[in-house]
Amino acid sequence: MQTRLLPGQSLALQQVLSPQLQQSLLVLQTPLLELRNLVQQEMETNPVLEELPDEPGSESESSDDDNFKDEFEKLASLDEEWRDYMAQSASSGADGFRSSREAKDKREFFFDSIPVQETLQQNLLGQLNQTALNASDRKAAELIIGNIDDNGSLQSAPEEMALNSGIPEEDFEKMLALIQGFHPPGVGARDLRECLLIQLRREGKENSLEYKIVSEHMEDLGRRRFPEIARRMGISVEDVQKAADNIGRLNPRPGQVFAAAPQNYVLPDVTVEKVDGEYQITLNDEQIPHLRISNLYKDIIASGNTQSGEVKDYIRDKIRSGKFLIRSIHQRQQTISNIAKQIVSRQGDFLEHGRSHLKPMTMAEVADAVGVHETTVSRAVSGKYMATPQGIFEMKYFFTPGYQTASGESLSNTSVKEAILDLVKREDGNQPLSDNEIVEILSERGIPIARRTVAKYRSELNILPSHMRRKY
Repeated sequence: MQTRLLPGQSLALQQVLSPQLQQSLLVLQTPLLELRNLVQQEMETNPVLEELPDEPGSESESSDDDNFKDEFEKLASLDEEWRDYMAQSASSGADGFRSSREAKDKREFFFDSIPVQETLQQNLLGQLNQTALNASDRKAAELIIGNIDDNGSLQSAPEEMALNSGIPEEDFEKMLALIQGFHPPGVGARDLRECLLIQLRREGKENSLEYKIVSEHMEDLGRRRFPEIARRMGISVEDVQKAADNIGRLNPRPGQVFAAAPQNYVLPDVTVEKVDGEYQITLNDEQIPHLRISNLYKDIIASGNTQSGEVKDYIRDKIRSGKFLIRSIHQRQQTISNIAKQIVSRQGDFLEHGRSHLKPMTMAEVADAVGVHETTVSRAVSGKYMATPQGIFEMKYFFTPGYQTASGESLSNTSVKEAILDLVKREDGNQPLSDNEIVEILSERGIPIARRTVAKYRSELNILPSHMRRKY
């Protein structure tokens, strides 16, 4: 069966990865200011395109949107086909399919052909799909990857994920060990210490001085207490300094190799405003040139044989390309609009009250509501910003895992961090709250959280440990 499946997939691959569909993906994922430049470049190379001085009319080819959307979604569904196929190939063993190398080459060609900057999470899922796992382990691994932030750090401890999912904690620990062996080294670490130790182990330095310092003297290392480390280890300060220099060459944020370059200027794709008691969204269309196909070239095609067949073929190709670009832009805006509407409908408390009221929300949930593939949502929100009454946020900000409280309420990780920050702000300076006390207070509020997670969130919020917050 597999030998029949692969040629079909190869045929779909050739169809989906046509230059026009590559262009449509590029239009979808490109931020607003860059999109304007991209459209202007297309106008320079395609003579049949011209810009309308005002709002686009019927020339936008919207009548073909449903067919275009179906064609566009083929690439997203092909993502899933490749994942399923590679998982089956891995589980079938060496004798399952003779040309596994060919399958690998085809997969690499597939991912190399997609004109999109791969995210850390997408890369980790790609590595996961090369591993033969049962359904339970795969689910645990995917949950772990979903809880790894753009820096490569694990945001939820295995015990938390076990509590929220019903999957045994030991399964999460086993899958976390697997993922921590993925590229880039250090990914999936629960804290900086673990991140550095993973990288040192990958370099074969388990018995090195650097490993021992990170393992046993991380707090002193962070405060550069080299004489104290030297005294405790019975070595010279110079040796500690040299080891610290080597440790400093490790990457504390391994996931950043997948991060896009920071933008100096943010132009929101979507604006959310409250009008007559209801939130309404407005797309920023002003920065995108409104295009149409020039009537001059349409007339040339419609005319008699005044032009050679070669010229007419050239013009037909340019008109076809221009129409596809116009529909790609229209579909991009429609997709962003639909996703923005879902964000507004699900994050009303955030819009009213701020970050502490952000609700958990996944791309899979929104994709299902909008009627597109999850990868389409991921590309659509990448590098796009939303202006809200609470400020300007990257649309990706609103997608966050969370907790189920004792009362059944959903609470995002961001909301939990805000709760911790509020507790510290209100604490008695002479008796600051320990991490265990914060765990107890949050548990009383119905928020299940591990002490290690409180320590992690506190570190991300740049809050010192309790003994360093004490006022003497």
